[in-house]
Amino acid sequence: MSSIVSVKVGKHTYLYESNSYRNEKGDPRNKRKTIGKLDPVTGQPIYKLEYLERMAADGKPVEIAQSAVSFSIEDISRSAIRDFGAFYLYRELAEQMDLLTVLQKTFPGCWEEIFNLAAYLVSSGDPFAYCEDWLAETEAFAVGPMTSQRISELLTSITQGERDSFYRMWCSLRSEKEYLALDITSTSSYSELIDSVEWGYNRDKEKLPQINICLLMGYQSRFPIYQSVYSGSLKDVSTLQNTILTFQALAGRKPMVAVMDKGFFSARNVNTMLSERHHVDFIIAVPFTSKFAKDLVKSESRDIDTLNNTMVYGNESVRAVTKYRRWNNDHKVYTHVYYNARKAQGIREDLYAHVAMLRDQAIEEPEKCVNDPGCTKYLIIRRSEKESSGYTVNLREDVVETELETAGWLIVISNFVTDAKEAIKIYREKDIVEKGFLRLKNSLDLGRLRVHSEMSMQNKVFIGFISLILLSGIHNVMLEKKLYKKMTMKKLILTLSKLKLQMVNGMRVLFPLTKDQRNIYEAFGVKEPV
Repeated sequence: MSSIVSVKVGKHTYLYESNSYRNEKGDPRNKRKTIGKLDPVTGQPIYKLEYLERMAADGKPVEIAQSAVSFSIEDISRSAIRDFGAFYLYRELAEQMDLLTVLQKTFPGCWEEIFNLAAYLVSSGDPFAYCEDWLAETEAFAVGPMTSQRISELLTSITQGERDSFYRMWCSLRSEKEYLALDITSTSSYSELIDSVEWGYNRDKEKLPQINICLLMGYQSRFPIYQSVYSGSLKDVSTLQNTILTFQALAGRKPMVAVMDKGFFSARNVNTMLSERHHVDFIIAVPFTSKFAKDLVKSESRDIDTLNNTMVYGNESVRAVTKYRRWNNDHKVYTHVYYNARKAQGIREDLYAHVAMLRDQAIEEPEKCVNDPGCTKYLIIRRSEKESSGYTVNLREDVVETELETAGWLIVISNFVTDAKEAIKIYREKDIVEKGFLRLKNSLDLGRLRVHSEMSMQNKVFIGFISLILLSGIHNVMLEKKLYKKMTMKKLILTLSKLKLQMVNGMRVLFPLTKDQRNIYEAFGVKEPV
């Protein structure tokens, strides 16, 4: 004889199918099997699908709250089945990070729609136009139909003030004292109606107008902290001051440590970060277009290549010299000069081989090379009646040697890091921001901005930022728990998407979890869904 019993364990009440029997000695015993839980809000049973299907196939009624209700095979066939597992992870992860709290407080009227769009980008990366189809198959926040028209209305309704409120709260939560890696990427658009879309240097080498997105990523937390959008014609150096001022205002002037690539270097930017008014602790690489960097190479080239100056970083043997040098009349900076002899030799061999191949090609086919900038950069090709080919070919050895003067060298300056090994460690690991940009553009459908107004563009990039927070949260756990050894992030999302939720006569029925799904939720510290 079987019956359904309920057992309260902690905050949850579990439902068991209890079967009575007698053992070999004739003593009465019970065998129990979990068949579901009680909904903590409604108190209604939530049965596992395998139990419902077994009861329906046997033609037996299912007992619910002491009354008998029958689920027929026809009931089940008419029921709606939706993807549940991946969105459940996004929601629980967002709660852990307090992301939902920030969204609820800053966007009280539309936070669910914003989160649904962000989750959609993480799951699919497809254009917003297909979000309605995704929501029809996904158990997400109930917000009604998200048609293209509704999404367009949403993208034009979010204000700059609301975005700033979000950044202010998010910065307050995440901007604990840690290094902030800063970089800029460009993304293209065909629209002629977006004010920020202008012709400029495109990092993807595309002949399209674009906008620039400046992103700050936490060095230790590996979370995006803040982003801003600039005109496509602005260079990196011209956006730094505005970014610093805006971030400091939003973060309540909390400490900021900026880690920047050569693209941000200029005397003006360094002076700004050194100033008392806009003081920022920084580490920045100095390009060899700067006289300051060239002078440092010249001053250290004779004496740097010694055992005493050798340090091992990763698998590399590098020469390093740190000195406290005058930057301007009011400030000094720590200059970290690095020389990698093996890298320098490799660059020399590659360049020599490249120029030698160009020379041989020019001798054989001078007419094809005489107007080729790639050849004439290293070769002097002149007409000559004395040569059978009609041309003479000579090497520009001075150009080659000038190019090799800085091969294998790296100059990094800082106003607070005094140790060369620590400086190179911080600088090299700034690639987290570059990986963040890669995810932003490749995974979140932001490589092309399919919007037609300034406001829509700003808000689509903002929703992409929310998605990047979710992606970063997933990425961090996968790194920490070594999940990448077993699966890619895409595989993880697909695995969870297979966890379905079925609505039978208005009742939620969760499919049984697989072992992989349980392991993923356990790794993320997320309770199993019921």
